[in-house]
Order: sequence, then C-alpha cells, then structure tokens
Amino acid sequence: MSERHLLLVLHDVAPETWADYRNFVAVVDALGNVPITWLVVPDFHHRQPLTAHLELRRKLDARLARGDELVLHGYHHCDEAPPPCNPKDWLMRRVYTREGEFYRLDQAQARQRLERGMEVFRHCGWPLHGFVAPAWLMSEGTRQALRETPLRYTSDLHHLYRLPDFQAIGAPGLTWSARSHWRRGLSRLVCSGLAARHRQAPLLRLGLHPVDMRHDFSRHYWVDLLVRLLTEGRRPLTKIGWLERQSAQAPGSGA
Repeated sequence: MSERHLLLVLHDVAPETWADYRNFVAVVDALGNVPITWLVVPDFHHRQPLTAHLELRRKLDARLARGDELVLHGYHHCDEAPPPCNPKDWLMRRVYTREGEFYRLDQAQARQRLERGMEVFRHCGWPLHGFVAPAWLMSEGTRQALRETPLRYTSDLHHLYRLPDFQAIGAPGLTWSARSHWRRGLSRLVCSGLAARHRQAPLLRLGLHPVDMRHDFSRHYWVDLLVRLLTEGRRPLTKIGWLERQSAQAPGSGA
C-alpha cells in the first residue's frame, strides 16, 4: 500500500476564536507529533487586528516552533460585497455562507487584500506559503491576483493548487456545517461516508472550524476520526510540508 497522508487544518484562527480551539489542540498535542495547519485571519470581522494581539501572536510563534504552519485566510473573513443580484449569488452568499470575502472581488481588490495580509505576516515575522479563501470561494479576479503573488499554493474543498499556474492536486476534504443541530447530524453522516469513500486516498484533509469545537457532538467526532486515521497509518503533515515532500520525490528533483 502506498504511503497515505493527513492534513489537520484549523480554520478562522483569530483572537476571538482561540479559546474555542484551546482544549482540542491540547488533545491533539497529547497524541504526539501531529503538526497543524492554522488558517489565520488578520482582522476577523473588523473586530480585533491580529497585529495588536500580542498574546495570540506569541502562541502562534510557539506553534511555528513546534513545526506547524500558518496560512493566510482572507483578511476580514466577511462578505461585504453588494447584496446578491441573482439566485446563484443568493444561494452561495446567503445559504452556503455569509463569509465568502473573496467571492465577488475583482483582481485589484483581491490583490490589495492579499498584499495587506502578506504584510501582516511580514510584520509578525511569520513565513507564508499559502492562501485559503474564506469558505474556499474565489472569484476569477482572486485567481488572477494570486498568480501575481509569491505565494506557492491555494486550495478549495477538493484540491490543492500549486501557484502560479493553479496545478490541481486531488486532496479530498472533510468538513462540517455545525451551526445547528440538524446540520451537525447531517454533517456526521456525510463526513463518515466521505471518510469511507476516500479511505485509500493518498491525501486527506480535515477542515475544522471554531463552531465545531463548541459542541461535544462535533468535537468528539473530530478527535475520534483523527485518532482512527493515525492508527490506520496516515502520516500527518502540514500543507507546505506535504507539497515540499511531493516536489522532492518528483522525477528529476534529484531526491
């Protein structure tokens, strides 16, 4: 059987969501060397700029020292575009999510926010390799803007993409919508089915959100699934760790 890998990804990391993750991360750390990919929002909903929050910056410094990765995850993580003007927009921006910050941006707007986010990482002294749009929603303008940056990858729910050419790599993702009781129940059914379907996939991503941590039902699911996947032999890596490993093993790499 070929080697299989696992990416544990925590979304929406910001001063106000850190407490949601604290206990879960302690459980993960107790499992041993399980690196985490943290999707960091520089100014979550305009409420608390990360640059002004020294406590969280120090905690993320410590996570980097452990071998984790920090990824730029939007800038404000809220959709401030004009109201939806057609059924598709309404479905994506009012039913699927209200957080699709980069869904309606043109190239110049997307480039400006990307540059502001990259500047926050430079200010904090953090290495930056990747960008993930809130709710994985990217406009064509965002895709064009990403091609102009030094960033090495982005992703959606089903793929990783090497930049700047958006080379697609199959990377099935498991995630929950945990905002209500019925959503949590349905998410468990869907995720369990997807986990079984992708059991032999070379790469599997677990995409967790702060709201998942606020309910025992969803939090315990993620812990149990992580333990099972590790027991089955999946090797945990960060996103950039996995991509660099693939590059090193590619023909002609000299590895």
